[in-house]
Amino acid sequence: MNNSIHVILKQYWGFDDFRPLQEDIIQSVLQGRDTLALMPTGGGKSICFQVPAMVQEGICIVISPLIALMKDQIEHLRSKGIEAIAIYSGMNYREVDIALDNCIFGKIKFLYIAPERFYSDLVRERIKYMKVNLFAIDEAHCISQWGYDFRPSYLQLSELREAHPTIPILALTASATPRVVDDIQERLDFKAKNVFSKSFARPNLGYMALAEENKMNRMLRVVKKIGGSGVVYVRNRRETQEVARFLLNHGVPSDFYHAGLGMKEREAKQNAWTSNKIRVIVATNAFGMGIDKPDVRFVIHIDIPDSLEAYYQEAGRAGRDGKKAFPVLLYQQEDRDKLWKNFQDSFPSVQFIQQAYHYLANHYQIAYGAGKNITVDFDLVEFAKKYKLEVLPTMSALKFLERDGWLSLSEAVFIPSRFKFEIDFQDLYKFQIQAAKYDPLIKAILRTYGGVFDFFVPINEFEFAKKLGVPYETIVQLLEALQKQQIGTYLKSTDKPQLTFLQPRVDYKNLFIDADFIRERKDVKEEQIKAIYHFLDTKSCRSNAILEYFGEKIGETCGECDLCLKRKHTDGVESRIEQEIRILLLEKPLTLHELIDNISVGDDQKKLNLLRELVDDSKVALNGDTYSWVAN
Repeated sequence: MNNSIHVILKQYWGFDDFRPLQEDIIQSVLQGRDTLALMPTGGGKSICFQVPAMVQEGICIVISPLIALMKDQIEHLRSKGIEAIAIYSGMNYREVDIALDNCIFGKIKFLYIAPERFYSDLVRERIKYMKVNLFAIDEAHCISQWGYDFRPSYLQLSELREAHPTIPILALTASATPRVVDDIQERLDFKAKNVFSKSFARPNLGYMALAEENKMNRMLRVVKKIGGSGVVYVRNRRETQEVARFLLNHGVPSDFYHAGLGMKEREAKQNAWTSNKIRVIVATNAFGMGIDKPDVRFVIHIDIPDSLEAYYQEAGRAGRDGKKAFPVLLYQQEDRDKLWKNFQDSFPSVQFIQQAYHYLANHYQIAYGAGKNITVDFDLVEFAKKYKLEVLPTMSALKFLERDGWLSLSEAVFIPSRFKFEIDFQDLYKFQIQAAKYDPLIKAILRTYGGVFDFFVPINEFEFAKKLGVPYETIVQLLEALQKQQIGTYLKSTDKPQLTFLQPRVDYKNLFIDADFIRERKDVKEEQIKAIYHFLDTKSCRSNAILEYFGEKIGETCGECDLCLKRKHTDGVESRIEQEIRILLLEKPLTLHELIDNISVGDDQKKLNLLRELVDDSKVALNGDTYSWVAN
């Protein structure tokens, strides 16, 4: 078996050896043991489930909340000749039905499922008939209410046991406190505790947390001084453009990135950065997952992250090549105050949550007793504006409604248009003869895509319009007409989150909301905010503050963070002041003013403080008005 995993690693990934911990985790899974893998960002988590899945017969089911990352991994697997598909919000019943059938009867090796899709009876029922060899739960901290990114949709995942009781679960996360580590294993019903953990220490990273009034100028100085490639994280989409423009205006090749951009535009920007055509990418936290760029020399945060876990993950994208790199957090008192206000706004009253549910049902014109399993495109900003609600409390209200099983909400992601023929080849040929106006488009689809009779394929209406020399609107009309005549099924693209009502609508006054859970969750979040404040306020060592938070024993200071470097500089100045005092006083006794004026380094206060210490230590003697060095 040991030989097999190395053969697979070399054959599909081209590596001769595993990274630290990877082989231990894989062997644990192959022995049928439930396993929790704690591996910092860039540690190669996906290899830990992809290799054992390839060694064994059957399919690996991967649960991931990050649709963009799912798509990325599927593309990588397919490029290696490995069959993989995904099921996420935005796909209709028929698409899901066909995908699940392919997992049961086809040659699919990896099925990626968004956690909210696990609410579906169809998905849970079909999984029972699959030959599953492993369940992989990515971003596993999301299952814990003590985790920094708790997602209610993860709570259903323990039911995977019911479908395949003997199949091991591999839970993966980049960051978790000791309490979260225990909670993950308990909630996933691990048969026995089994954790593989890599140290959270990153010795090559020099963490900096700098109080700064002019953050833009300080950022520019950092970018120019450190050099190389880097990421600047900001809080919203507007800031990405403003900061990128500022850097460009000051001669730094930069671009912006956020989830609201089209897929092709995001890919182009990402590729330009990874290939070093631009130096700096300014992004929201939508950027970075699954990107393994080793030579990132700096990661700058212009806003304070919501938790130390989130900061550690984002900062950890720097220096994956093991060379010196700098995560820099720039902040003002105003940022600290805003973080606390956002925390308070994230926990609305039960009455507010009930009212938001009432407005939501009205917004989609859902009758009382109706609406179960209806999925709709959801625009949070438009909804909040229509009903005069604040955005942050409204978003939080939806999360609590999701936790209590009333609805599920996916992340915003671009889902391309899809098409599938619903008749066989012979009948399609007859249709082409009878309806000549559809013939060019049908031929173009058949030439461009394989498998379009068996499953939905992503299509690009603009490409077909260009090929056929007709307007985009004409292509859309033809595709819609093919669907109307039941020749094919056409599903339009979307880039909005998908909201699904999981229960029939009830009167909002009878809507059950778990108020105790909200209070508990608020306590957890407050701890996380205070941990970030502690990281900013510590006087000792940034790296040790992170290690302590994640439950690791702390030893000596790192010597690389801003606090350690400041101490080194201070220690160096004090050493030089003492050396000059010794030389001057060995030559002859001096008055205080003569001595202070002749010391060439440090400010007067440092000189006076050190002189007092030397007198207290009996290294310097005061005789009347003059000081002299006391021989050792």
